[in-house]
Amino acid sequence: MDSENDIEEGVNDPRNDGDKDYEQPLAARIIEVEELTKWSFYRAIVAEFVATFLFLYITVLTVIGYKSQTDATRNSDQCGGVGILGVAWAFGGMIFVLVYNTAGISGGHLNPAVTFALFLGRKVTLPRALMYILAQCSGATCGCGMVKAFQRAYYIGYGGGANELSQGYGRGTGLGAEIIGTFILVYTVLSTTDPKRNARDSHVPVLAPLPIGFAVFMVHLATIPITGTGINPARSLGAAVMYNKKKSWDDHWIFWVGPMVGAAGAQFYYEHILQAHLTLYHHHHHITR
Repeated sequence: MDSENDIEEGVNDPRNDGDKDYEQPLAARIIEVEELTKWSFYRAIVAEFVATFLFLYITVLTVIGYKSQTDATRNSDQCGGVGILGVAWAFGGMIFVLVYNTAGISGGHLNPAVTFALFLGRKVTLPRALMYILAQCSGATCGCGMVKAFQRAYYIGYGGGANELSQGYGRGTGLGAEIIGTFILVYTVLSTTDPKRNARDSHVPVLAPLPIGFAVFMVHLATIPITGTGINPARSLGAAVMYNKKKSWDDHWIFWVGPMVGAAGAQFYYEHILQAHLTLYHHHHHITR
């Protein structure tokens, strides 16, 4: 294949005289002092806090409810409850709903790994990335705290939704599951938020959050039996802080290292391999090299 003659769809196509229906944003500065003076910056931080709070509240309640319904000492029906499929739907469905609700305000990150990947890709500034991660971790902790306040006995008795390695799995397996799971999630985020795709699919606004929610759903189906599925350091931290038992902290590093490595890998793959042939100019035009 002759890469010199390769023309990307909608980019520098001679049939439309170089016009395109989307505009690739310029890279964000590491620090943008002006954004610190804008209400939209702080509104976005609040949106991340509230969204992550709601995400953990609903999902941890679902996990605890499932475990209580399948507890042999309380119920004879071991097939009762929502099952692993229902737990996966709770996580994926909440991501779909909350990303849809907050995308226009904060970008709908809800996950330090996603924020980290977008920072590496120069989509957000360093202060915004740090404040988002702080808001996400705080929101997740408060969401788990709300569950604990309402259902303390169930929360403590059924593990508080905390991530931990399942019996029979080693740390390497758990770390690999978190890396690959987060890679899939972040790869989906980068793909669905690509300016070209947004321009093409702008008439169907749910097409961005829907694949992201499905990615979370599918990863949960695969990795719940291994680690309980982290792929979100804020989710893992919030549950560990409120549950606060030794087992929840023993391998907690996996739920930070794995997602961050997976996020960085997805960002590198998307930017430097899939989009390596695009060159950005100051006047916002692209050509294929």
